[in-house]
Amino acid sequence: MLTSLVLLGVLAANVIQRAPQPGQTGSLEPLVIYCAASNKSVLEAIRRDYERDYKTPLQIQYGPSQTLLAALEVSRTGDLYLPADDSYLALARERNLLAGESSVYPLAKMQAMVAVAKGNPKHIARLDDLLQDDVRLAQASVEAAAISKLTRDVLTTSGQWEKLHARTTVYKTTVNEVANDVKVGAVDAGIVFDAVLHDYDTLEAVALPELESVTAHVAVAVLKSSGQPRQALHFARYLAARDKGLTKYREFGFQPVDGDAWSELPEITLYSGSMLRPAIEATITDFEQREGVRVTRVYNGCGILVAQMKAGQVPDAYFACDVEFMNQVRGLFPDSDNVSQNELVIIVKKGNPHGIKSLHDLGKPGLRVGVGHEKQCAMGWLTQRTFDEGGVKEEVMKNVAVQTPTGDMLVNQMRSGSLDAAVAYLSNAAGSGDFLDAIRIKGIPCSVATQPFGVAKDSANKQLAERLRQAIRADSSKERFTSEGFQWVGEK
Repeated sequence: MLTSLVLLGVLAANVIQRAPQPGQTGSLEPLVIYCAASNKSVLEAIRRDYERDYKTPLQIQYGPSQTLLAALEVSRTGDLYLPADDSYLALARERNLLAGESSVYPLAKMQAMVAVAKGNPKHIARLDDLLQDDVRLAQASVEAAAISKLTRDVLTTSGQWEKLHARTTVYKTTVNEVANDVKVGAVDAGIVFDAVLHDYDTLEAVALPELESVTAHVAVAVLKSSGQPRQALHFARYLAARDKGLTKYREFGFQPVDGDAWSELPEITLYSGSMLRPAIEATITDFEQREGVRVTRVYNGCGILVAQMKAGQVPDAYFACDVEFMNQVRGLFPDSDNVSQNELVIIVKKGNPHGIKSLHDLGKPGLRVGVGHEKQCAMGWLTQRTFDEGGVKEEVMKNVAVQTPTGDMLVNQMRSGSLDAAVAYLSNAAGSGDFLDAIRIKGIPCSVATQPFGVAKDSANKQLAERLRQAIRADSSKERFTSEGFQWVGEK
């Protein structure tokens, strides 16, 4: 009976704690966060600001990154995971624990250092100094903590790990416990992340050349198990904002990334070739709803879009119909990658009444042919290259009745009967199988266009635009592309 009364009291306390408070505008349920011990101090500082501003309680479980990952895999609960290094997020993704491809938010870097007492009484300067008989060394658990996993990986490659392991006096559960042992004098030195020493006035950091490449990349991810993903995304964006969470990361000794500015409703602009619209529109809509953001789309022929960008109208991201039209603005989007391919085909009326089998047949007398405009769209530019390579340009261009900036316009004119044939992308004809047939252009490699996606180097919302890129490269997006007649290029 006593046990039952205690349990009832605990449940009642939980109900009272979760009851709405006057003026509360955030989530009534706490966000459950699994966070590496190395980030405890900075996250507690951010926590105070976020709970004050948004009235959303944060329930944070601190521990070693691997231990937290194992707990997540067993429990399949929680809203966010913030390990000490993003390699654990890669493992979480492999184990199907993350919410999606665009659920990861980069935060900062940490560097491995050796913590010693002020004045460095043992004169530690190189790794060999840690191997001396009079030096007591502490490390965090290799099986549980990011710092020792990364250290082991680097020093194993250089052939120095076994010696260091043999000279390690004690292994602690977390990197914070290592620093505490150095502080109280239980050991003379400990391998820690530089940011951890922010809270230790009596300690100093020694940079060893052998540990220079032991760097942790800190990021937070929304978990698939989250019961309130919008609120979890809100906090993740807050953490990753350069004028919110990242100011604290800098203050606490981390090396923060160049995050986006904070906004309750952030907005980015995407320029995209018109032929990509059917393949990406649903993905963008899902992205907006999931992230609580707005994506302004500008669809047009890539020649027109490039002209606008050269005139100074630069979007946050650009999805080009072909690499040639990305190359023309490469300085604005230096880190683009290919997503898909689309091939040019000859579009004819259902049943092919004019018996068109190849590009040469488009030169038949009296045939009304439509093509893309060479200066306004990638499709038109690619069509002219294909005509040149096929040796049919002069004869076919005599029959060209219309040149348009998009393939959709050609399809509409084919459906209305104003054209007998057109050269457009396979994706343009994908939804008109009841009215049109597509004839493949054989033996001409340049008839295939490759579509790259780039984030503008000067975008004010680069991280958000990068997550949009990740969403467009996700498996669910792949299915939409292939259903619209595109070929998937694969992962970057």
